[in-house]
Amino acid sequence: MPQALKPPALRQGDAIRVLSLASPVQEDHLDAGCKELARLGYTPKVDRASVLARQSYFAGATAARLAALKNALADPDVRAIFCSRGGYGSNYLLDGLGVAHAPAGPKIFLGASDVTSLQLFFWRKFGWVTFYGPMVASNFDRGPGSAHGYDCASLMSALTETQHGWSVDLQGAPMRPGKAEGTLLGGCLTLVEAALGTPWELDTEGAILLLEDRGMKPYQVDRALMHLKQAGKFRGVVGIILGDFPDCAPAAAGDETVESVAERILGGLGVPMVWGAPVGHTSRAMLTLPLGVRAELSGAGCGTLRILDPACTP
Repeated sequence: MPQALKPPALRQGDAIRVLSLASPVQEDHLDAGCKELARLGYTPKVDRASVLARQSYFAGATAARLAALKNALADPDVRAIFCSRGGYGSNYLLDGLGVAHAPAGPKIFLGASDVTSLQLFFWRKFGWVTFYGPMVASNFDRGPGSAHGYDCASLMSALTETQHGWSVDLQGAPMRPGKAEGTLLGGCLTLVEAALGTPWELDTEGAILLLEDRGMKPYQVDRALMHLKQAGKFRGVVGIILGDFPDCAPAAAGDETVESVAERILGGLGVPMVWGAPVGHTSRAMLTLPLGVRAELSGAGCGTLRILDPACTP
């Protein structure tokens, strides 16, 4: 595991740079999300031409998205980078980031879904703690505690706590009991799998592995999990958290579900497992989980994740 580098915590009034690094966003959703950030006491910084750019199914040209990210990482007045949405296209930025020297220090980097590619890169390249959680134009715009919105308590703990750890109710269902301590890593299943064979392929030894996705048939989840298994990515994993996997119903009545596929492939690992946490793609209020920190997973009840140390520095 890399030596974890934690970003400075978010403070009231801090500037948050909003970036579109994958697919295009809708202007009304962007505006609603920025209004919510301002309500929380922060100052969203938006280059509207860049954030609202559209080129095919990308949020603008690769060079422009890469430049926006590099500028935000280098800007001393920006405390945090919040992604506007996921979609597809973050992977195009990785080669350009790979030739750069490490930024002066980590910043809060918040996002989910396709943003997993960048979170894996930042972890493997720089050892940065990042945050798997809500996005400006697809969660913050819906508000706290609402359907497709965000969970305020886990967000604030992750981004502002500097003295103590905290506990997160995973709101799931037990798949395997037990407790285990490890480094919380992972993200969107498709992107974790896509990193295999790249320099930012995830090292899962000693990890509590978070996996979630949407819109996959159960056999596609089966294939992705088998690929990870055959690549050795479940050897040494100490615990597993699985998301809701919405829009993943079986093609025909009586076929296996994603939950039964996960049980069949992962159940023999003998580690605590929780199914159905509202992380990433979920219709519930999305939790924020820090990636790269030490945590303890309990598979009892609805599942509990105890973050053992703060994810941010003062």
